[in-house]
Amino acid sequence: MNRGVLAGILAYTLWGFMPIFWKTLQVVPALEILSHRTIGAFGIILLLLALRRQWSWIQQVRSRPRMLLVFGVSAALLGLNWLTYIWAVNSGHIVDSSLGYFINPLLNVLLGAIFLGERLRSWQVLAVCLAALGVLYLTLGYGTFPWIGLTLALTFGFYALLRKTAPLGSLQGLSLEAAFLSAPSLVYLLYLQRIGAASFGQVGAAIDVLLVLSGLMTALPLVLFAYSARHVTLATVGILQYIAPTFQFLLGVFLYGESFTLHQLLGFAPIWVALVIYSTEGFVMERRRRAGTLPIR
Repeated sequence: MNRGVLAGILAYTLWGFMPIFWKTLQVVPALEILSHRTIGAFGIILLLLALRRQWSWIQQVRSRPRMLLVFGVSAALLGLNWLTYIWAVNSGHIVDSSLGYFINPLLNVLLGAIFLGERLRSWQVLAVCLAALGVLYLTLGYGTFPWIGLTLALTFGFYALLRKTAPLGSLQGLSLEAAFLSAPSLVYLLYLQRIGAASFGQVGAAIDVLLVLSGLMTALPLVLFAYSARHVTLATVGILQYIAPTFQFLLGVFLYGESFTLHQLLGFAPIWVALVIYSTEGFVMERRRRAGTLPIR
């Protein structure tokens, strides 16, 4: 198997089974978990940069202060995405959170068309319309606005949009975002320790170990994904990315016993059909480009 494909499968599988890890930490408030996660991930990313001796980008940031604003916004979006996901998992909404990552690829296509002037092909338009129909049904037919799924999809969609136009590489950009998130996280954790409300060192040794490992669980799939993205086609990435929400959905329904009603099925169904259309169309277009039968635009 191609190493890039294997790395992608491992990355998305880790993300798919991440609810199990967060569930073991459900005795800890979501914001406290997020704080440990960002600080731990920041430390690991700094270690990787040190091993690679990749520090020249810091001068680039210093010479372009506007870059700090861009990555400050992307860090806020990433932090809100992580916090929403951790809270959703530990509050019994894994199925709802999987919805966000099912519709995220289609939202990315729509955002690219709106903000980057990317042209939507006819099959992509159909896929986006089907997904919108599913979300509309979940809102009106199920009677509850799917705010968890839409928050996850919108925050990660706009995050991806900013990162697509940002000048830094994936690891360097992530280190800057982690730096933005780690500063308030450290202040928050120190405050919890001061008032005696911190979970670390109070709940048990197992929880302490898991909180320390949360940084590794964040950084590892990101590194695997970065490697995969450089070694496989965009069409392959488009197919692999459904591994994570599929596992999340199955865990929510079959492992943690979350309800999945007929109304939810009727809402999810057009979204799943849209993903099949989107993936198939992307795969066919990529093969045509590789075969030289379609001009590269």
